Amino acid sequence: MRLTLRADGAADLALVWQRYSQPELWTTWAPQIRRVECSSDRLEVGSTGTVYGVVPNLGAKFEVVEFLEDEHRWAWDIVAGPVRMHLDHRSESRIGGGTSTTLIADGPAVAVLTYSPVARISLEALVRPAKS
Repeated sequence: MRLTLRADGAADLALVWQRYSQPELWTTWAPQIRRVECSSDRLEVGSTGTVYGVVPNLGAKFEVVEFLEDEHRWAWDIVAGPVRMHLDHRSESRIGGGTSTTLIADGPAVAVLTYSPVARISLEALVRPAKS
């Protein structure tokens, strides 16, 4: 199943891209992520690691398969047990300010539909401006 989610917010594109490209920042905007282990401090094609959620010691392995800095786009493949998903992320500046971000999720219907509500919350937090 393929599902597209989109969020618009006041954060500028540079901040959104920083939040995406540095795995150590994922926990600041994605409530389902508690910890990330990644082979690099900044994403690049071939970066691998594990994302840990709310269940202790249960992680999903990932590999970054696309990273286009100039286009503010990246994609990764995630495997959790028998479930495989492909997540494609794109962000762009909005006319008048702020950023739009899009997630295209491909995978088994039950996984995509289960993930989509928390993914929507995460995307909305991703495009929120930094707290002052």
